[in-house]
Amino acid sequence: MIRLLVIGGSDAGISAALRAREKDPSAEVSVLLADEYPNYSICGLPFYLSGETPDHRQLAHRTAFEGIEILTNHRAVAIHPAAKTVEVVRGPNDGLRTLRYDHLVMATGAVPSRPKGLPGLDLPGVYFLHTMADGFAVQNHLTERGAHSVIMVGAGYIGVEMADALRHRGIEVTLVSHTDPVFPTVDPEFGRLVEEELSRHGVRIVGGCAVERIEADGPHSLAVSGTGRFVGSADLVLVATGARPDTDLAAAAGIPLGQAGAIRVTQRMETGIPGIWAAGDCVETWHRILQRPAYLPLGTTAHKQGRVAGENAVGGERLFAGSVGTQTVKVFELAISRTGLREAEARAAGFDPVTVETQTWDHKVYYPNAQKLRIRVTGDRRTRRLLGAQILGHWQSGVSKRIDVFATALFHGMGVEDLNDLDLSYTPPFSNPWDPVQMGAQVWVETMESGSRN
Repeated sequence: MIRLLVIGGSDAGISAALRAREKDPSAEVSVLLADEYPNYSICGLPFYLSGETPDHRQLAHRTAFEGIEILTNHRAVAIHPAAKTVEVVRGPNDGLRTLRYDHLVMATGAVPSRPKGLPGLDLPGVYFLHTMADGFAVQNHLTERGAHSVIMVGAGYIGVEMADALRHRGIEVTLVSHTDPVFPTVDPEFGRLVEEELSRHGVRIVGGCAVERIEADGPHSLAVSGTGRFVGSADLVLVATGARPDTDLAAAAGIPLGQAGAIRVTQRMETGIPGIWAAGDCVETWHRILQRPAYLPLGTTAHKQGRVAGENAVGGERLFAGSVGTQTVKVFELAISRTGLREAEARAAGFDPVTVETQTWDHKVYYPNAQKLRIRVTGDRRTRRLLGAQILGHWQSGVSKRIDVFATALFHGMGVEDLNDLDLSYTPPFSNPWDPVQMGAQVWVETMESGSRN
């Protein structure tokens, strides 16, 4: 009987445990969970805080874990690979407990990045948003103290989603971004459109600003100041300036780290120590386009990596096929998505990239409520290989599923022109005979052909 111990009970950890039990029902599987919320969707916290998902229990991906021991409020404090044991504490007054394993899966996730040298991060009313406990703390502050204004520090995925969520509750929001425009994961042309959407819904945008100080401004207020003479005050400050892999436990055990301080793994999700596997936001991700490790902390990737780690920990031989970095976010009425490489990323990787933007309708104009889509296609000038794509449009215009078409093409190394050969569905309420994905590809190809003639 294999004794499998999993450290971490979010996406990767639970996926590993479930897959291990599927492949070997005789395996003895235990999951160490630092809190009380196994397999909760942290990505859903903005929608819980907005009130659109009022019951936090709805965020649980699943609640039944047959044949798996879930040890809540158990925190691993040391790993001893030679002895194949993990030291665990359950509470501040409990002593150490030692657990034995045959195979270990590290799924410790990531932790919020704390801006270095920024005073005031530990003041009452300043919150990060990473765990269910963080979500409850913010919810309690908003409801019990009646917060009317929030300064959001950081304009990535969490920042723009929380701006949307808080405006949904009628709260005044100031979004402070060190980049200009906001949302740097997409091209600046799309970042400006995201800014316009935020502003249209009453969010104050402060771009190109590095926050330098957070301090108390009375008994229930906070003052924030930054570069460009920015000064603002609010009832609440949320900080979302990125995340880093949570690998202190792994590093102390001698598990080798790699890209961005994440755990170095093979495509079998093996670490550098036999019998120890790792998956999720704490590990490197094999980038399918770059053909090398990268740090891409995404929930979809964590589920896949966890499944591979769990299967292999009980004797399987599965490989993690890699990621192309596909992401989508909803901001008020807009959906913004990307996959693959942006032009600057592609150039840094040694490609000769060209990006072409086109605008088209999401379905036949004669059918009511047609919406404009903006599509940016990035391909290699020499090989005509597809390298990446970005789409922006109304959130009900199929943006998310259309980026998936590009993602599938990237996964299989297709050329831009090959998209025209795909047999995609058509009916006037949903698309055109040439889907917008194909229209974007055609404009890119026409641009390349026009350039070669000139």
